[in-house]
Amino acid sequence: MALASSSRTYGSLRAAGKWRAYVTGLLLALAWLGCAPARAAPDGVIRLVALGDSLTAGYNLPQAAAFPAVLEAALKARGHKVEIANAGVSGDTATGGLERLDWSVPDGTDGVILELGANDMLRGIDPAVTRRALDAIIARLKERKIPVLLAGMLAARNLGPDYARRFDAIYPELAKTHGLVLYPFFLDGVAGEARLQLPDGMHPSAEGVKVIVERILPTVESFLARIGERG
Repeated sequence: MALASSSRTYGSLRAAGKWRAYVTGLLLALAWLGCAPARAAPDGVIRLVALGDSLTAGYNLPQAAAFPAVLEAALKARGHKVEIANAGVSGDTATGGLERLDWSVPDGTDGVILELGANDMLRGIDPAVTRRALDAIIARLKERKIPVLLAGMLAARNLGPDYARRFDAIYPELAKTHGLVLYPFFLDGVAGEARLQLPDGMHPSAEGVKVIVERILPTVESFLARIGERG
């Protein structure tokens, strides 16, 4: 995940990013318009939103091979009634996610898997800025009584030890502060594994997504249990 590659892979024009974010939010709102929260629904379906960047969106992959779809299928195979909306926008930063939060996470959402920050790191954004944006996202969701599973990220070591220390601390510290379910490193098992990545050496391939889902699955099941306890 080299910083020099960020403009080619994670980066996007700001205007294009905002347009994709608007379309994503509009589609989510139309799809779920009028839906009651899942724990009150007679079908008992838990409705999640995966809010993230290209790692969530499924960069250069069919939608069926993107993280939210593969995770949903895995959970259903284990007997969970769940729907996961893909609110990933390639190139998005934590601040970008905050800007589109209200329309990316519609009413009726029972939980959010929050995966943002990789682009902040790749662009060398001050970790304090990333922390503030993620904290604001979490706080706003808590105000709406929507639980959050926080998916962490680690800094590339070529950014230096001080940057890595400050960036890596964001996720466990926010999880502790807000009492969140934490998955420490979203790319665990995939980062540095060429056979599980696209040719850009940064984004997971379809096989890489399967590894991510396999590893995060127990944490997501714990998250679903926490949501169930609230019902």
